[in-house]
Amino acid sequence: MSKDKVNILLAEDDLNFGEVLKNYLELSDHAITWCKNGIEAYKTFNSRSDWDICLLDVMMPEMDGFTLAGEIRKLNRDIPLFFLTAKALKEDVLTGYKCGADDYIIKPFDAEVLLYKISAIISRHQGTRKQNDTNKFKIGKLTFDYTTRQLCLNESCVQLSPKEAELLKYLCLYQNDVLPRELALKNIWNNDDYFSGRSMDVYLAKLRKHLKQDPALEIISIHGKGFRLTDNTLQV
Repeated sequence: MSKDKVNILLAEDDLNFGEVLKNYLELSDHAITWCKNGIEAYKTFNSRSDWDICLLDVMMPEMDGFTLAGEIRKLNRDIPLFFLTAKALKEDVLTGYKCGADDYIIKPFDAEVLLYKISAIISRHQGTRKQNDTNKFKIGKLTFDYTTRQLCLNESCVQLSPKEAELLKYLCLYQNDVLPRELALKNIWNNDDYFSGRSMDVYLAKLRKHLKQDPALEIISIHGKGFRLTDNTLQV
């Protein structure tokens, strides 16, 4: 399929909503493959490698959206995932982000806003793939390669998720200074609402565990401001 268009996998079992959304996105010159249950969506995703983004309903027959997202993540750790769902409880939203979602959009929503969100995340991912500098960092005893998403102590390396890698890169760029919370949320999550903040807190906890390879490294929370990555061996 032509890469002039954004290739979107849409998993949605509501026939009326799916048809309307498919037509709307196609009018915006996107290429849509619409699947009507989770199993069909999984098989379709696995059949190709040129997807740009997945839009997933949560409540679907055969396989629910949360399970589908987990299976997709096993095949591709980088593909952007949006949940489009009526499940608005906080527990559901947090589950969505824990499944690796880049956004969790509650129905009904403004289709024009969805288009903007798709454009923003595709541009960010394309920019990341094209970026070839300022991607390697020395953090205490550790080395971090943003391009490969590897955090290494000597020859022992941990593979970071895309969100972990992006967050750690910002912390490295602001090392020993305060990374503003709002800046990280807007640049990485494209949103600074409550749920995005909770998602970022989850990823910060994961990074803290990874950085324990060097006990001198610490991510400090600065109340009301943001976070600071510090190397305590450099402190006077």
